[in-house]
Amino acid sequence: MSKLGKRVAVVTGASKGIGFAVARELAGQGADTFLVARDGDRLAKAAARIEEETGRRSAYAAVDLATEAGCAEAAASATKHFGWVDILVNNAGATRGGRFVSQPDTDWIDGFALKFHGAVRLTRLLWPELAKRSGSVVNIGGGAARTPPSGFLVGGAVNAALANFTKGLAALGIEEDVNVNIVHPGMTVTERMEELLKAQAEDSGGDLDAVRSAAIAREGIRRLGEPEDVAALVAFLCTPAARHIQGTAIAVDGGATRGLF
Repeated sequence: MSKLGKRVAVVTGASKGIGFAVARELAGQGADTFLVARDGDRLAKAAARIEEETGRRSAYAAVDLATEAGCAEAAASATKHFGWVDILVNNAGATRGGRFVSQPDTDWIDGFALKFHGAVRLTRLLWPELAKRSGSVVNIGGGAARTPPSGFLVGGAVNAALANFTKGLAALGIEEDVNVNIVHPGMTVTERMEELLKAQAEDSGGDLDAVRSAAIAREGIRRLGEPEDVAALVAFLCTPAARHIQGTAIAVDGGATRGLF
């Protein structure tokens, strides 16, 4: 039985990785999807694959969500193409790691511009539509929001800000009937993660499998996460069964987060 039939979902950062997995899962549960990212070629292939695998309609906009114009184009295009929007998943944004004393201001500015300000702008633009249709917003943060490593301070700060925004927006969501939650993935196997692990292996002169095993041991988990692990939770949060879950931050990290909160 379709859980999300007749609903339209906008997913950002949807050309690959977690964003693509989320869009495909939402489509698999009956939603039509509107994909947003920068790379038009990747988006076209992603949309075609979703349509082929799920039978649901999928369209896209290749824009830069770090800009006001890009957010405005994405919101307008999604509404124009499908007529309405029920679900927004803010996933776009990859912040840079580095040593604090040598990391330039541009890393901080760029990190907030896309992942935080892009999510805020797009949510604001689509909020009236979401409120009209008792919609859902799911923000994708990251484990560094709660446990920021010293080499990933930009990501920790951005994710913490996004979590704070989510909690505050959820209070408005109660008033206007919009579900708002945030999901914090842990170490997840994506192209970016594989590139980071390969770079670590090259720097250390070690074997990629050994570096991966060391990361798993360091996190204290059984395995690295898969994008589908995150997608399954996000899709659930968009279903009617999750309507009483509001303003909540949920980790999908295999138990890497040790604290209570």
